[in-house]
Formats: sequence, structure tokens, C-alpha cells
Amino acid sequence: MSKRILPLIPAGLVVDDVRCDADRLTITTHPRASGCSCPTCGRSSARLHSRYTRTLADLPWQGRRVAILVRSRRWRCAERSCPRRIFTERLPLAAPPRARRTWRLSELQRHLALALGGEGGARLAGRLGFPTSPDTLLRLLRRVRPTNAAQAPRVLGVDDWAWRRGQRYGTILVDLEHHRVVDLLPDREAATLAHWLRQHPGAEIVARDRAGAYADGVRRGAPGAIQVADRFHLLCNASQALFQVLDRHRGTFARVARTLVQDDVDAAPTPEPRPPTRAEQRRRRGQEAREKRFQHVAALARDGHGVRAIVRETGLARNTVRRWLRAGAAPTWLKGERARITDAFWPHLVRRFEEGEHNATALWREVRARGFRGGVMTVRALVAGLKKATPTAAPNRIMAPVWRPPSPRQATRLLLADKDVSGLDGRFLAALRETIPEIGRAVAEARAFATLVRDRDRAALSAWLDGCRGGPIRGLAEGLRRDRTAVEAALTLPWSTSPVEGQISRLKMLKRAMYGRAKLDLLRARVLAT
Repeated sequence: MSKRILPLIPAGLVVDDVRCDADRLTITTHPRASGCSCPTCGRSSARLHSRYTRTLADLPWQGRRVAILVRSRRWRCAERSCPRRIFTERLPLAAPPRARRTWRLSELQRHLALALGGEGGARLAGRLGFPTSPDTLLRLLRRVRPTNAAQAPRVLGVDDWAWRRGQRYGTILVDLEHHRVVDLLPDREAATLAHWLRQHPGAEIVARDRAGAYADGVRRGAPGAIQVADRFHLLCNASQALFQVLDRHRGTFARVARTLVQDDVDAAPTPEPRPPTRAEQRRRRGQEAREKRFQHVAALARDGHGVRAIVRETGLARNTVRRWLRAGAAPTWLKGERARITDAFWPHLVRRFEEGEHNATALWREVRARGFRGGVMTVRALVAGLKKATPTAAPNRIMAPVWRPPSPRQATRLLLADKDVSGLDGRFLAALRETIPEIGRAVAEARAFATLVRDRDRAALSAWLDGCRGGPIRGLAEGLRRDRTAVEAALTLPWSTSPVEGQISRLKMLKRAMYGRAKLDLLRARVLAT
């Protein structure tokens, strides 16, 4: 094979022979140097001891695997005082000692491990012509020790991320000026952050969330740094304070909702009843039979018969008789009329049926195009009921979707929304504020705080804190008063933890792509090196 099409072999080697097979290229070489230096004493030696063949894997060529056979040598050390008598020849430009791959192949595999991890990198390496195992790639990745700067960045962002949500968390440190990850910490304890800051001095500004552990860690590790509370977390704190007020009155939600629904029912015209289905007719017949049996049991009880006599007469179980007599009525399992999945599409089905479309499958396709999520059998049952009903008895009512009162969490979002809430939700919130006066004050205080945070109005903070004394969200005000320096810095300085959240998203992507192998050393190497 012509040397012009050979891949460039590592420096310091001379090609002796080339053999090309179907899937493998073997290059036989020997070192160019005539002597070698002892790795222990450093003295050069030309005293040959023996020869041996060393095999090195190299970068692929035209999809073929490349193996470099190096006819290496062993040398005798010329220094009598050196403890090493015989040493092997080093190839500093080709491969490290005792390695079975060249420097450049090892570097390429390391980059694959950094970008794709073990499994993904191994799959791609096999397609590129230098197959390797996932464990080998991870070992290469572990050998790379990211170099940490001696000092922390001037503006440092601190936030937590979840190893496993709700159970274990770590801490990520980000240089906010250069938007790069500085380090990962194994937990979110104040002592861990303080130790890191003491080991890496130089942080002048630290942006963090409202966690007390981070505030304490920064005070202990970098007492001269300016702490900046994240504005998004301040807004979250206000929302959480309002939610706690609403959650204390969760029982009032149901009472106010029942009042609203009852008022609407009283004001609404009585709709024409829908023909009962076969199941409803069967349940009503069963209820009528139970009523007759209960009347018989009640008549026997009035005549002075005991429970045992009633059991012998009716054949009912003893506990059933006792329960019926204790309740004074027959049990009922009728749940009343509930909203159905077809109620929103009932007017369309009736109109199309009256127009002459009696094909249930065609009607199902029409309502499915309008958003219906049920099956064709549901529409087929309704069409069958329409066919059996008389024209005057065909149901033509429109049932509105069932309204459910907002939960305390949903009510918090609605009360803090910029736009007005209309409909039953708006009436419900208005009735709730009339019923519980402290909710109105809590909403006003939370809205005022959100406004001063968005407007960066530091001058209004003191008045807001004073106005919240004794109010429903006084707990939030007390917490902000204890952390006032960081809150005022958030209203003055432009820094926040938003870039940190972006780095956390990238960190989570890398962690999940490693199929459970994302231990701290591997994850830290990938995050800091990519």
C-alpha cells in the first residue's frame, strides 16, 4: 500500500510494513530513536537488552480498525546507582506507558464519553470503527480531573438540584458573569457551602434562593460577600404565603361553592328530562323492589315481630334487617344525574339526528372532530335511545360542564393574576373575599409585594413591611425582615439565579442520559468539561 494513503502515524515511529485486511489495518513500526533515557534516573542509555512487540489501537482509517505494532526495546540502565536495572522504551508522543491505545484515540474516546456518556459513546464508537466498552469510556472519564480555579468567581450563583426529588439534593455553583458551572457539591448543607467558599475565596456577590442553609453558608464562608435573593423566589414566597391563608379556610370553599351552585339551580329554568337509559331503568326497578321489601319489614316490626321473626319471614340477613330498621328507610344507591362525556355534544347530535343523519359512526366522526374523546359505542348507545324516543320526547337540553370550585392552590393563582376572573370562578372568589375578610387583605398585601418586586421599588419595601404587621401574611414579612439585606440587594442589583436554572436543566439532561451511572465524580466531570 502506498504511504500516501496511510493515516499519519504518531510522531517518533517509522513504518516497516502495512497489511490491509477486510476490516483491519495493521501497521508495523519501530521507534526512530537510537537510545532511550531511564525513567528513574534520567540517564540516557544505548545498551540494548531485548526486543518485544507492543500493540497500540489507533484512529480508524476508511472504516477499518487500525492497529500499530511497535517493535519496542528494553534497555539496560547505564547508571550503577540506579535501582532500575532494565527499563522499557517510552513513546511519549505516541502513547502513555502500559497503554494499549494512542494518545489521540484516547482523547477522542474521552470526548465521546464527555458528550454521550458510557452507553451512547460506546454505540457511536462501534459505528465509527474503534469499538470500545461503556466501562472503558467511563474509566477514561474518571481519569480526567477537572481543574478548579483557586478563587471563586466574583459573582457566584448558588442553587440546589435533585439527585432524587424529595429525598436527596445537591448544590450547583455557577459563574454568573461567564455563564459556566464552577463546581458541584454533594448536598445542600450550610457547612458544605461554607467550606467550599473558604477554600475558594474571592466571591463578592452571591445570588441564591431564600433557603436559610445557603444564607448561613455564605455568611460563614464568605462574610464579606453581598447576598442577593432571587426575585422569582421572592414572588414564589408571596404566592405561598397567600396559599397558606387560603388553605386555613379550605372548609369555607365548599360552603361558598354550594351556595353559588344552589343559587344558579334556583334561577335556572327546569330542563326537560332525558329519557332514562336501560341501566337507569334497571337501577330504579331495583330501588322500587327494595322499597317494597322495606315496607314489609317495617309492617312486621310495627306488629311487634322481633328481628329473628322478621328474618324467618323475609329471608333477609339479620344485619340487613337491623340496619334497615335503624335507618328508618330502605338503602338507596342511586347517585343522581351526573355530567356525561357526551353532554357538551348532545345538542349537535340531536340536531344532526333531526336532520336525518342516523348513522352512529358518522355522528361519532363528527363529534370527534369537535373534540369528543369517547368511543363509537358511546355515541351508538345515544343514537339508539334517540331512535326509540318519540319526536316530542327527544331530549334537547344543553348541559353545561360541571363547575368545580377552585382549590386553594388554583384560587391563589387566580387571585394574583393580572386579568380579572369572570364567570362562576369570579363570583366564587368575590363571595370568598366577602365571607372571609382576611383573604382580601392578604391578596392586597401579596399583590403590593409582587408589584414592588417587579418594579424594583426598594423605597416601598419598608412601608410594606410595616403595613404587614399583624396581618394574615405577617410570617412572610418577618422572614423578609430577617433577610432584608439580601431582599434589598435583589431590588437594586441585576443578578439573579435564572442562569443557574438553565445550568440545572443541562445537568439533569446529562444525569438522565447516563442510565443511573451518574455518580458525583462522573457527573461533575461531564458538567465541568462540556
